[in-house]
Amino acid sequence: MPARDHFHSLMRFGPVQLGTHRDRHGRTEHAAVCTKDGCGWSAGYSSQTAAQLAARTHRCTAR
Repeated sequence: MPARDHFHSLMRFGPVQLGTHRDRHGRTEHAAVCTKDGCGWSAGYSSQTAAQLAARTHRCTAR
């Protein structure tokens, strides 16, 4: 069976990328991940508004 694409509704705010997916219980979850090398920040949220706020206010510590 081919692998499924788990993330949809991808958005980008600067270096932070947001994606929506379903967890193993079928609930909709939102993930925010910083794509800058050396940062390593990521977080999961139950609402898209919270994920967008975190993405907009994230400050990278990586230089």
